[in-house]
Amino acid sequence: MTALLRSEWTKLWSVRFAAWCTAVFVLVVCASGWLAAAGTQTSPRPELAVETALTGFGFGQLVLVVLGVLAVTSEFGTGSALATFTAVPRRTRLLVAKTLVLAATVAVLSGALGLLCAFAAGRLTEVPGGVSLLGRPVLQVVGLQIAAATLITVLALAVGTVLRSSAGGVGVGMGLVFFVPLLVALAPERVAELARVMPALRVGRDTFLAEATSWQVGTAVTAAWAAGAWVLAVVVLERRDVQPSGRRRTCVPWSWSSSRSAPRRLDPLC
Repeated sequence: MTALLRSEWTKLWSVRFAAWCTAVFVLVVCASGWLAAAGTQTSPRPELAVETALTGFGFGQLVLVVLGVLAVTSEFGTGSALATFTAVPRRTRLLVAKTLVLAATVAVLSGALGLLCAFAAGRLTEVPGGVSLLGRPVLQVVGLQIAAATLITVLALAVGTVLRSSAGGVGVGMGLVFFVPLLVALAPERVAELARVMPALRVGRDTFLAEATSWQVGTAVTAAWAAGAWVLAVVVLERRDVQPSGRRRTCVPWSWSSSRSAPRRLDPLC
């Protein structure tokens, strides 16, 4: 398993989209967080000041959706999935390794950015007693943000595995976690309640542009969606052919070395 994890780590950082998504995610979270902290003069409690500084995670998680989808679909798009599944025939084991590597990467990155935003809140927002990075309220808010970002990434990876399409996976993923909860929240009251069972984006303990739910309910709902989608991805991955979707096999049945020679059969399946 260690060699498989090392292989997935190497594959993840050998493609450009991982570096680009990481750079955009860091830029969006840091810039929005520091601007939000600088724009808030005072806050009655440290956890509220930190949640304000975590605002950038609201849009930053959309970048994680792209990262999660492309982590899978890029292999099917380039055809390298054929070599991957030839080297690792146990597909569930491969998906577990890919999920662990991506989830750990996002968790560590989100934790570092969350503490950086908390530091910005302590420096730029006036809070009675100050903001302690090791205080329980602050660590709880940052921990919830790490969990939300990680679960959204796992959900996106599962969607990409099921659809095997970069455009389709990104569209479905963003619709599922952002656009649909937002539109449903704007609907009449009875319809808006459906948004509570959707995996909406979260900033700290609060939802982001969606129907308000407690952090316990929101985290449980997102975890259930991520787990359900991941199980579906395992079933689809085990049963479906590895041949990349949308890539037609080039068929060259005959070849002529010269105009007078007899044709030579190249591909008996054509």
